[in-house]
Amino acid sequence: MAGNVNPTVRRRRLGQELRRLREDRNMTAEEVADRLLVSQSKISRLENGRRSISPRDVRDLCGVYGVEDKRLIDSLMQMARESRQQGWWHAFAELSTSYSVYIGLETDASSLRVYEPQVIPGLFQTPAYAEALIAGALPEVTDEEIDSRVQVRLRRQQRVWDDKNPLRLWAVVDEAVLRRLVGGTSVMAEQMNRLVECSRLPNVTLQILPFSAGAHPGVNGQYAVLEFPEATDSTAIYLEGGTSDLYLEKPHDVQYYSVMYEHLRAQALSPEQSRAFIIKVAEEYGG
Repeated sequence: MAGNVNPTVRRRRLGQELRRLREDRNMTAEEVADRLLVSQSKISRLENGRRSISPRDVRDLCGVYGVEDKRLIDSLMQMARESRQQGWWHAFAELSTSYSVYIGLETDASSLRVYEPQVIPGLFQTPAYAEALIAGALPEVTDEEIDSRVQVRLRRQQRVWDDKNPLRLWAVVDEAVLRRLVGGTSVMAEQMNRLVECSRLPNVTLQILPFSAGAHPGVNGQYAVLEFPEATDSTAIYLEGGTSDLYLEKPHDVQYYSVMYEHLRAQALSPEQSRAFIIKVAEEYGG
């Protein structure tokens, strides 16, 4: 494995390899769980990269699948060891497991398409907007936790501004996001100006979906499409939930959300029209 691949992606790739071995043997996750005397959910989490995979897990699974190639077993066990290393985001103890998984995938993604109907996408947020948003959304967290979460958000944004390996980011943002007053008019004016600045980056495409678009394919909520540089890595659909998140990787799910995103892009204002729209809103906030 390449040394610069983050642990979350290593775990995800290992899970894909283990799923392939199971499917090659025409075994169900339930059958494997029964053989190992574990829950079916554990097998599913291992294969989806949502659970840390130990070398012992790999050894046991290879035993069930009848894998005799020692080099393959050793390679998979090494992947397991590497997947247990920690990325930079693990220094922030207050992060949930689901959020940590997402950050790991986002860190390694080559491109990201996101639809956001409620708030400014995290990769575009100013510190003041992020602080006000987190404080409002999580009223029980401490000031220290808010500051830590803001720092995580700012660290994630480095991928957008990276000259050598920038994240290709396409965002469709509902007009409601621009109208929702978060932190006061001065905070919103600064945030609108940041959106304009981000929209001019060569690796960023930003479109506003105006109220005039009416009903549209995004009415069911926020989602993101993550694509990766390695051809062996499947595209992932990320659906954020209140207490848990959902990741979809089956081809028909990816196809569905990708097609819906094309409809959103078609109904949204063009990038140039969107920039002009944001500038107008910034002026309304006094920016």
